[in-house]
Amino acid sequence: MSSLLKVERELKTRVETFREQISSEAEHLVASFFPQKLLELDDFSQGKWLAKWLEPILNVKDLKEIHSEIKFRVPESVLFTNSHDGVDTNTKKRKLEDGVADGSCQGGTKTLLMPEEMLKCNTKLVDLIERVKPEIRTLIEKCNTVKTWVQLLIPRIEDGNNFGVSIQEETVAELRTVESEAASYLDQISRYYITRAKLVSKIVKYPHVEDYRRTISEIDEKEYISLKIIVSELRNQYVILHDMILKNIEKIKKPRNSNSEALY
Repeated sequence: MSSLLKVERELKTRVETFREQISSEAEHLVASFFPQKLLELDDFSQGKWLAKWLEPILNVKDLKEIHSEIKFRVPESVLFTNSHDGVDTNTKKRKLEDGVADGSCQGGTKTLLMPEEMLKCNTKLVDLIERVKPEIRTLIEKCNTVKTWVQLLIPRIEDGNNFGVSIQEETVAELRTVESEAASYLDQISRYYITRAKLVSKIVKYPHVEDYRRTISEIDEKEYISLKIIVSELRNQYVILHDMILKNIEKIKKPRNSNSEALY
């Protein structure tokens, strides 16, 4: 029977080549990459194969070890007048200095200048984040490849004998869930930086309020614990996907059995 939709032979060949590449890569991921990665992440979470500069960061006994003190020179406040008349700038400056000296200046506003030096991040957590982020991106990319492979294995829609197809759909749904959760880890890291930056701005504005400084330490501790949980979750997701696909690999690759097997 002639095809109802004609596709150029060259394009059809290239598409088939792409399908074969996806299939080969996905099967390698499930058979080799996933188990290797889960073992690496398990070692990572326990600090067995980390570089010497990173190993103590992920395995601190006291969370105070990851605190980062906010140090900066508190600048003196400057008094600006509210006058907008045509007085010469130098004259206004002399009046301002005289007023500040004898305490008689009226109508001015004291403004606290921002510190000139760069206020550093918590470098210990930044090092840890930069180590974890590539692992998150890798999981998202590999899940996308395996998901595409399973979707390409789904047969055309027919009545009956769809148990294997439902297994394929469940596998695709699980891969989508893992992708979504991994992407949320990246959002969590971004929120940490934004939240910490706002608190540091508060410290600069109100340098003598101790609560803001304590909140910075609390935020850093929370992020450290979250990063350890993320590493464990990445490992668990590799384990779950590897186990789920291996247990159902027969139905995933061949969702429908031949009816001839049921004949007497």
